[in-house]
Amino acid sequence: MVMAWKRRRSVAAPHYDPAFGDKALAEACQDVAAGRWQGLRDLLDAGDPHDWDRRSHRIRLLANAAADRRVVEAWQSAEPHSADAVVLRADIEVMRMFAVARRGTMPAANRLDWTARVCLHACDAAPEDPHPWVSLVTLARLYEGGHTETGRWWQELCARDPYHREAHHQGLRYMSARWHGSHGQASTFARERAAAAPLGSPLAVLPQVARAEQYRHRAEHEGPDRLDLLHHWNGDAELWDLRTTMERWIGFRTAVHAQDVADLNHLAHALVHAGLLTEAATVFELLDGRATRIPWSYTGDPEQQYTRWRARSAAAAMSFHPRNG
Repeated sequence: MVMAWKRRRSVAAPHYDPAFGDKALAEACQDVAAGRWQGLRDLLDAGDPHDWDRRSHRIRLLANAAADRRVVEAWQSAEPHSADAVVLRADIEVMRMFAVARRGTMPAANRLDWTARVCLHACDAAPEDPHPWVSLVTLARLYEGGHTETGRWWQELCARDPYHREAHHQGLRYMSARWHGSHGQASTFARERAAAAPLGSPLAVLPQVARAEQYRHRAEHEGPDRLDLLHHWNGDAELWDLRTTMERWIGFRTAVHAQDVADLNHLAHALVHAGLLTEAATVFELLDGRATRIPWSYTGDPEQQYTRWRARSAAAAMSFHPRNG
């Protein structure tokens, strides 16, 4: 019975949910699609006001959903003194700038400066909230050569939440070769911030995120056929990073964070490509079929990659622990 159950789970299609199981967030995104802003207000007003981790996840997903609509502008017109509306509007404006960049033209400097002022207004409206500073650090990537105030924005952000998950992922992107740093700078940032984070923190996965982004960048510039997929993840330093992440995060993981699904997918992806399949099976069990297209899409068809490696990892774990069936 147990073996059959595990076999069914290893072949089931992966489940994609951008809200990562946050049903209230998913409902608020439906409200955005319907042009209603009241659900956004109620969502951001609910729960622990200082749960910056979940609040940031909600704001960013709502901002992506609302970037091509005028729902939050309607909210601001109806409730002009709402700090939540101001904070969400700032993140929406940042998402709009990235939408312009994805269309092939970098936004004009004066438009970026206007967006930065909107974000700074949000900082004033919600002085305890780290997310407006996350918006600024995110926006800084779009400036040619980066923004001169990025360091100060980062300090302000960390003063409010030193282990903010979304902030560190944005900081890592800023430091990457794709934007304003190098592979070495991104790896150093990831390792240092992962080592400084408390035990059980998902920031432990930053080295694996940095490694995946390095692979993506190199594949785009050198061609994937020229890269050794296995050796990109299984060098001595990379294996040490992976085992450290398993120990410091998975070994001490007691709390569920808002974006754990994304981070667990990054860890599973790195483990399987490093050949650590029994360890990967543990991570796939935690995921329970929940998948993200990144980083699996960096190395092939994301759904096929996830399904195949989940099955291989489960088989490796069964071989390693044959009596568990």
